[in-house]
Amino acid sequence: MHDEIVSVSDVSLTYRIVHGASSSIKESALNFIQRRISTTDFTALNDVSFTLNRGETLAVIGRNGAGKSTLLKVLARVLPPTKGRVIVRGSVAPMIELAAGFNPELTGTENAVLYSAILGRDVKRVRARLETIADWAGVADHMDTPIRTFSSGMVARLAFAVATDEIPDLLLVDEVLSVGDAEFREKSGLRMRELMAQDTGVVLVTHDLETVRKMATRALWLERGKARAFGDVEEVVDAYVADQKN
Repeated sequence: MHDEIVSVSDVSLTYRIVHGASSSIKESALNFIQRRISTTDFTALNDVSFTLNRGETLAVIGRNGAGKSTLLKVLARVLPPTKGRVIVRGSVAPMIELAAGFNPELTGTENAVLYSAILGRDVKRVRARLETIADWAGVADHMDTPIRTFSSGMVARLAFAVATDEIPDLLLVDEVLSVGDAEFREKSGLRMRELMAQDTGVVLVTHDLETVRKMATRALWLERGKARAFGDVEEVVDAYVADQKN
């Protein structure tokens, strides 16, 4: 088995932003003719490189807009990089946008099955495991009601329970641990440690530096799309905190 589960080499991602566009086709055409439409390029990621081995947790830290969530979407193959190479070996369980894959009009049960299918799971196995999944998430009494009646914390717990019920090769987590109460954070942290013991690699985006110190084995500090620091957790976090004070 290859120990290295993620390899990111010189990855950049650039968006083209259109100025002067309108929801009206007629107005947009007029703006184009009169040269009132212009474009600028925004670089969300700029030559980012790192590796992640099985059983490791990489914490990605940085200010808002640093490119953290964009990086997760690149790893999840939601966004293709403009430049560079991304290699992910094995199955991926992305928990990037909790609302993604959930239909507010469907019940908790229906959404759990749908989300499992999106993750490429065996639906029959998931149906057999629904009671266990719902119990872990603490939503057993609500599984027959529409998701729109769930709180954001309930949705987070259900999504996390489904995503981690089977052991993925790579788990991508974006601020999920900040949603919900202390009990959920403790349970989800324990579940992530169990997955790491089973050789799951984890990439965790969070602003909670205490969680980073407790959970991560390595850290990546992004600033304006660039890797400012990568490596030892304490060194990277201490450098980030010192920079915040300046």
